[in-house]
Amino acid sequence: MKRSFPFTFIAMSAIFFLTAGCSKKTSLQLSDGIFSGTGAGRNGPIQVVITVSEGEISDARITKQDETPDIANPAEQSILKQFLKSGGETSKIDAVSGATITSEGVLEALNSAVDTSLGIIKSKTSYNDTETDIVIIGAGGAGLAAATQAASMGAKVIVLEKNGFVGGNTSSSTGGINASETKVQKHLNIFDTNEQFFKDTMSGGHYKNDEALVHTLVESSASVIDWLQSGLIGADLSDVGIMAGSTNKRTHRPLGGQAIGSHLVPKLYAAAKNAGAEIRLGNGVTDIIAENKIPSGVRIHNQAGDYTIKAKAIIITTGGFGANAGLIGKYRPELQNYPTTNVKTAQGDAFTWIEKFDGALVSMEEIQTHPSVVKGQGILITEAVRGNGAIMINHQGKRFVNELDVRDATSKAVLALPEKSAWIFFNQAVRESLKAVEDYVRAGLLIQGDTIEEIAGKLEIDPDNLESTIAIYNQFQMFGQDKEFGRPNMAVSLAKGPYYAVEIEPAIHHTMGGIKINTKAQVLNKTGEVIPHLYAAGEVTGGIHGDNRLGGNAVADICVFGKIAAESAVEQISK
Repeated sequence: MKRSFPFTFIAMSAIFFLTAGCSKKTSLQLSDGIFSGTGAGRNGPIQVVITVSEGEISDARITKQDETPDIANPAEQSILKQFLKSGGETSKIDAVSGATITSEGVLEALNSAVDTSLGIIKSKTSYNDTETDIVIIGAGGAGLAAATQAASMGAKVIVLEKNGFVGGNTSSSTGGINASETKVQKHLNIFDTNEQFFKDTMSGGHYKNDEALVHTLVESSASVIDWLQSGLIGADLSDVGIMAGSTNKRTHRPLGGQAIGSHLVPKLYAAAKNAGAEIRLGNGVTDIIAENKIPSGVRIHNQAGDYTIKAKAIIITTGGFGANAGLIGKYRPELQNYPTTNVKTAQGDAFTWIEKFDGALVSMEEIQTHPSVVKGQGILITEAVRGNGAIMINHQGKRFVNELDVRDATSKAVLALPEKSAWIFFNQAVRESLKAVEDYVRAGLLIQGDTIEEIAGKLEIDPDNLESTIAIYNQFQMFGQDKEFGRPNMAVSLAKGPYYAVEIEPAIHHTMGGIKINTKAQVLNKTGEVIPHLYAAGEVTGGIHGDNRLGGNAVADICVFGKIAAESAVEQISK
């Protein structure tokens, strides 16, 4: 399988032009000329050029970028149109849902170009060596959760993020956050138990999970939902769906099934800053400092100059290594050339930092592929689409798997097909039940047909096969029993169109292995002893998910253990 992500999309065909017909008189005192600017995209720098004629912006274009085309292109064009209509005043331009990081990167680049036209030269921020209570390495979901909790408890917190944006892979998370025995479930008359959540997680991980960590994840999940919904953060987790491998509905998400990442990351970012955490973007940690073999601070690379921060406690939240082909090849050679859904910076840097402390790694060979990634694009189609009623069909128009089986099983089933790809297939009823689908519509990822015959033609599938498949499935759905594949939840009938489909393939999605921690998120060495002052949370850790993570458990993991790491660190520095 040819590696197809991330894409380099710099050719002339990828440069977007919008001309003077859309421009508007601006109140800004712009100088005439051609000005460039750069912003931080999801996969690297985004470069733009604007043209100013007689004090007005007459043209704006993207000249270089490395984003994922089908998601990025609509976002970029929308931002450029809004920019020209605004006359360069970007404060009221809205980011495009489903492509928030790309949108903000384009806006940053445009603002940079406008500043140059205005004669504003922004110097790169430099930092002096300093000290703090807690350093958090990484501003993804786990880092922001840890920062919010630690700062709200009164600690002086500095968060260091090597990207020019916050969120990491969490920003692209779509499904939701798993939790059991929650107030939301009770309000919706959903019966669920911690015991069943534990059993599902252990079964999904084929019992290779660290039981103590799973118990902590499960037993803390309901209180974390309360915490996220509290006034401190203000998340909306009022909708509850089901993901593959879960016995009951426990995947909490915003009302209507909106993607969790684009909702939660801005909430956590604002909460962390409001609580007093300092978040430094474009500041990448290069190493952890040791004094007498004990972690005591970090070294940071910044474009304006390198520096160090001494800290009483360090929390590692750098994410997994799903974008590091070398490490993937080391632990799972057969997966080395797979596409990936991960941001480029998911490299596993932290693993080398802890070597000097004899830090332990666990389950490094456990690397998960996600079965429903847009073929050739590296764009995830959330498992919630299947949870809300979509089916998977092969290129002959037939079902071939229990769509709600665990990810390794469904990925294996797709790869067993001659084409090594399949179709996610659903109808209008599924689309209306899940707001996250609208992101795929806006990105132009879906093939649509008003009838089964029409969509079969577009998919080059035998219409009789597809008609038969849908008729049989609808019978199973009507009586609540899937006699072919044993699917446990068939949310809606597929009897009425219009119909939608997208071709998918497995791609590297999550690395279950990483730094070994205990239930207090303390990092352990190879003899099982606690490494003083060092904590870790999120995908950088290993053991929680066994050899297969259930959908919805990643966001639960980052929030539960990010919060625990903060509490443990604050407890330590308070002694």
